[in-house]
Amino acid sequence: MADQRAARPCPICGKPAEDPKHRPFCSGRCRQVDLNRWLGEVYRVPGPPAQSNGEPPPDDDLDE
Repeated sequence: MADQRAARPCPICGKPAEDPKHRPFCSGRCRQVDLNRWLGEVYRVPGPPAQSNGEPPPDDDLDE
């Protein structure tokens, strides 16, 4: 099973992720690139739109 982990490529650059310290990334640099993408909102988790005023989201299925 450990061999399967070592065989996986780095999700950022595609190089082998050999150093267990940085897995699933190949290096600290790729780990930081991934963190920056999360913080820059490049990656998003799907869900309903957030409302800043506390009101529920509009119901688009209603015909007026």
